[in-house]
Amino acid sequence: MAVIPTRRHPIVCGSWRQTVGRPTLIIYGHYDVLPGEPLSEWRTPPFIPTIRGDNLYARGAADDKGQLFCHIKAIESYLNAERTLPINVMCIFEGEEEIGSPNLTAFVERNRGTFREADVAVISDTRMISAEQPAISYAQRGGLRTEVEVFGPAQELHSGALGGAVHNPLMVLCEIVAGLHDRHRRVAIPGFYDDVRDWSEKERAYMARTGPSDQEILRAAKVHRGWGEDGYSLYERTTIRPDVTVNGLAGGHTGTGSKGIIPAQALAKISFRLVPDQQPDRVARLFRDHIARVTPPTVRSTVRTMAPIQPALIDRRHPAVNAAKEAYKRAFGKTAIFIRSGGSIPVVHTFQHALGIPAVLMGFGLPGDHIHGPNEKLSLSIFHKAVETSISYFALVSQLKSFARTNQREEWIA
Repeated sequence: MAVIPTRRHPIVCGSWRQTVGRPTLIIYGHYDVLPGEPLSEWRTPPFIPTIRGDNLYARGAADDKGQLFCHIKAIESYLNAERTLPINVMCIFEGEEEIGSPNLTAFVERNRGTFREADVAVISDTRMISAEQPAISYAQRGGLRTEVEVFGPAQELHSGALGGAVHNPLMVLCEIVAGLHDRHRRVAIPGFYDDVRDWSEKERAYMARTGPSDQEILRAAKVHRGWGEDGYSLYERTTIRPDVTVNGLAGGHTGTGSKGIIPAQALAKISFRLVPDQQPDRVARLFRDHIARVTPPTVRSTVRTMAPIQPALIDRRHPAVNAAKEAYKRAFGKTAIFIRSGGSIPVVHTFQHALGIPAVLMGFGLPGDHIHGPNEKLSLSIFHKAVETSISYFALVSQLKSFARTNQREEWIA
């Protein structure tokens, strides 16, 4: 095992390469997590793992420590039972996935010589349809994170003396945020949809048959009504359509009681989810231009962009993907279905383009696991089946004779 320092958090690598003439599998996962806030909404402390019933509650239980750990336990089980593995394994665990994996691609590219023998990568950082229905993700949205800051007066001003005479930067920012979508709930940034890929009716029909319904999505989110772009189901809105989300607003007085002021500045944290063939760098330029255009001359604005992530597509025909379907069937007793994911996993694009190998996204999270929210959990019964699935996957991959390099542009595949 090796711990490789980066400018932020280290990458942890380990390998077993003693099975001559058999495929080599990369196992990827991330050990970093999002903050635990709001702490008051957790039933138990987020960083003290707690078992209640069949669930383990903790920040990172499902995203991604629990899912990562299932493969470690599969390796341990194989070695305890057989004293060997049926395949060669390389493990890459990083601590920066939640901030866009800023150092991982450079690490992989620097070590192409080490990783050149890898045939496929398996990633468990996605969800199943339900506890009974396993799923393999074949598409990931890309992403971009931004911060917009609006500056007004040099210091807070008395709202009684100057309210109505000095433009309030917090109000300006609220107007900018409110204008990010038009009345049809489409992103209102000129040029934003220029590169968005249109999908065939056949693909959309496949998604309707296999993906979650609107009601299932609303039930998992615990909301009564959906929202979003006209003409698309909720599943389509969160997978094949892009969007922009306001993650947080800060500015002015937020403490106890009232304070009659005009704030000096205000901040918005805004993130994009992107789809093929959108490029994060181009979207960043479009967003900067848009903010500059809509900022009134009475205030000043700045835009910071970070964590660009490329969208990714997986070839559903690849033998390593078919092996994953069979592994799920052996453990869960049911064939996995293919679904798209609305989230972003930066390393999928890295493996495809830096190493030219496919990524197999075998998810074990559940829709109600509260990933990124309070009371995140992992089902222990699903975890045990996940270990079984991983053990079966090792055995099935060991029987594969050849691996084709990934097709970077996938059309509809039945």
